[in-house]
Amino acid sequence: MTKKKKSSNSISKEFDMLGKVSSTIVSDMYLDDILKIIVAMTAEVMGAKISSLMLLNEKGDELKLVATQSLSREYVDKSNVKVGQSISGRAVSERKPIAILNVQKDPKYMFPKVAKKEGLCSMLAVPLIVKGKVIGVLNSYTSKPHKFTDRERNLVSAVANQTAVAIYNKRLLEEKTALETKLEERKVIERAKGVLMKQLGVSEDEAFSRMRRKSMDSRKSMKEIAEAILLTKEIGG
Repeated sequence: MTKKKKSSNSISKEFDMLGKVSSTIVSDMYLDDILKIIVAMTAEVMGAKISSLMLLNEKGDELKLVATQSLSREYVDKSNVKVGQSISGRAVSERKPIAILNVQKDPKYMFPKVAKKEGLCSMLAVPLIVKGKVIGVLNSYTSKPHKFTDRERNLVSAVANQTAVAIYNKRLLEEKTALETKLEERKVIERAKGVLMKQLGVSEDEAFSRMRRKSMDSRKSMKEIAEAILLTKEIGG
């Protein structure tokens, strides 16, 4: 096979992978499943020994592993890494891909023993950026020394960008759902409070206090107590 044909096949494979990533991102799967599929596809197209995705905590000072296609317990159970003390953290702080030829010899790599045991060598860490904010890192490891090409960097960056958008959108949806749930709970509680005020002839504060005491005594949520009050009213006519 000629170099030209190999290159053509490689490009076709990369475009196919990006298409699959796009399809996965807009699917109705859970975010955890989406991220697992993405790291698996990244590992396959990059010929990587391990690919992994790490997200920043709320403070923005630590990265936590959230997805990897690796089955190694040593790798999966790694502790969180500090942004200022890790290679992945460099990708976050510098907002650009960081390539390391051999993580086993790099003092910034926090898990050299794991790298040696798992046979990890070169590493490419690419930041996940959305709306101008870094939210995590997509990592790829090879088993042999490898100098990542511009095309490889651009490919993983494209995947990282799509992934960042997916995470951002899923979080927005979760926040919206949580807000809608909270508003619905508040409506139910307000209705139940009104029922108690009318039935018992008590003030709004007293009605709420009674519901809260019942909630604490029964170890049930305020919504459950409110729903029980409304159900009793409906049954009683």
